[in-house]
Amino acid sequence: MSVAGFSSLVSVDWLTRHLDDPGVRVVDASWHLPSTNRDAAVEFEQGHIPGAVFFDIDRVVDPKAELPHMLPAEENFAQAVGALGIGNDSHVVIYDTYGLFSAARVWWMFRTFGHEAVAILDGGLPAWIGAGMTLEAGQPSVQPRTFSARFAGERVWNLADMRQNLDSGEAAMLDARPEDRFAGRAPEPRPGLRRGHIPGSINVAFHHLVDPATGRMHGTDVLAELFAETEGRPVVCSCGSGVTACALAFGLHRLGRDNVAVYDGSWAEWGARDDTPVDKDA
Repeated sequence: MSVAGFSSLVSVDWLTRHLDDPGVRVVDASWHLPSTNRDAAVEFEQGHIPGAVFFDIDRVVDPKAELPHMLPAEENFAQAVGALGIGNDSHVVIYDTYGLFSAARVWWMFRTFGHEAVAILDGGLPAWIGAGMTLEAGQPSVQPRTFSARFAGERVWNLADMRQNLDSGEAAMLDARPEDRFAGRAPEPRPGLRRGHIPGSINVAFHHLVDPATGRMHGTDVLAELFAETEGRPVVCSCGSGVTACALAFGLHRLGRDNVAVYDGSWAEWGARDDTPVDKDA
């Protein structure tokens, strides 16, 4: 399989047929909000797609950052990925326990570090289980490989970039949080954060990218409607802590729109400061 022939969204049927291909590496990128009291690593050991490895977004991080799961340095990402048996010639398929949640964060991380042959399993682990596929327990046996990372800085925005964009208005700002949190009607799950949103940002809650009847991602016609307000402009995506923002980046990618960045600090940074403006709809 060439990168050109490798879709960014693959079905359970596709993965079933290619699960034993030596070039395919399956990654469980499950993550849960702290308030859920769930441990993704423990759940992985209890049951995962056969041959999958676990990617912990709380461990593959910048260790000096005070904000949650901020991007690591190139060499740290490369070391972590290589330890999972992934090389630069690997075709990576990522899933999570919800369907489209934290899988998109790891998809975005791979692409930000120069790896384009990466896909998300449509419907995630629920789709796999729903199709009657088996799981395996325990920890996989992994042969470490060498992975070389190449950082694509244009895909990552920081606080200074966001401030500059408030003045220029060049990029459309999307917020992936649920509507009530965006509007300031609901509290943030992390203590100490203000309610509301970045002035001028547009709310496209990440769960709207998935068809609730099937658990699968909507087709490009629905996605185009969701992102219509940003047509013709570069986009920067944010959320609570940089996880579901990547789902929006993935949705735009499905439309062939890759002039998209993610604000890595997201509301965990912006909402914690007293020198950043905030709007509320409530």
